[in-house]
Amino acid sequence: MTRPMAASPLGGGARTLGGYRSGALTVHRSPAEIAPVTRALRAAGRKVALVPTMGALHEGHRELIRHARRAPGSVVPAVSIFVNPLQFGAGEDLDRYPRPLEADLEACREEGVELVFLPGVADMYPDGADTTVVPGALGDHLEGAVRPGHFGGVLTVVAKLFHIVAPDLAFFGEKDYQQLVLVQKMVRDLDFPLSVVGVPTVREPDGLAISSRNAYLSPDERRRAPALHRALAAGAGVSARGPQAVLDAAHAALAEEPALQVEYVELTDPQLGPDPQAGRARLLAAARLGRTRLIDNVAVQL
Repeated sequence: MTRPMAASPLGGGARTLGGYRSGALTVHRSPAEIAPVTRALRAAGRKVALVPTMGALHEGHRELIRHARRAPGSVVPAVSIFVNPLQFGAGEDLDRYPRPLEADLEACREEGVELVFLPGVADMYPDGADTTVVPGALGDHLEGAVRPGHFGGVLTVVAKLFHIVAPDLAFFGEKDYQQLVLVQKMVRDLDFPLSVVGVPTVREPDGLAISSRNAYLSPDERRRAPALHRALAAGAGVSARGPQAVLDAAHAALAEEPALQVEYVELTDPQLGPDPQAGRARLLAAARLGRTRLIDNVAVQL
């Protein structure tokens, strides 16, 4: 008598590890649930493409998922949803950060996500877990200077997600450009066996970079918010005249919207090194508008 073949984690209609079914969305709430599934998939020749998020999924997140799905090979798109307390400073918006879980899961279904990792704080930071990742000097610059400790929290949770999910690819938006650079640097420095892919910023028709925190803007603030991107575009538009012209144009444009309380405007090289004089560069800015922080950046060719 011939024995039936064992069920495969690749699908074929069979439920296997952790309830995974190829082509359908499954939700895993602990490292012990998801780690065997992703490792079995990779052992079977599939690639796991992870989009780490804090939820409140918007068009920018959807674009990250679409890039993940278009990656070459036999790809399993995965999304993590975890509001990471380590990256919020005192007085920041941890408690009021939006958490529309059902809408997030529906967005994942619509975009063809197969795995969702949805841990709780105790799953990611059990009692006694106090080891963190130190981001180095770059983590204290730009956003790190305004939000001390922020990038230590970011890199710690990202490192844990990489270890737990074990993806082949991870996708991050260029809107949080310093985060992207630091994650790529961590992967190089600590020899993580995966590729980190940056995805261009998704914008509203008026240029405002899409962000979960845009929901905090009042109608009047929302009308004023695109001034930040207009300033960056003004700087990029005079890049042929040199670095100082770029910064002067950006500052002049920002001065036209006094409601924006500017925190920084800096021109760097693509790896956030100082004082680029020619070639590829990045223009970054942050400002407060009411109770909301806005950040944005654009590529510049000097």
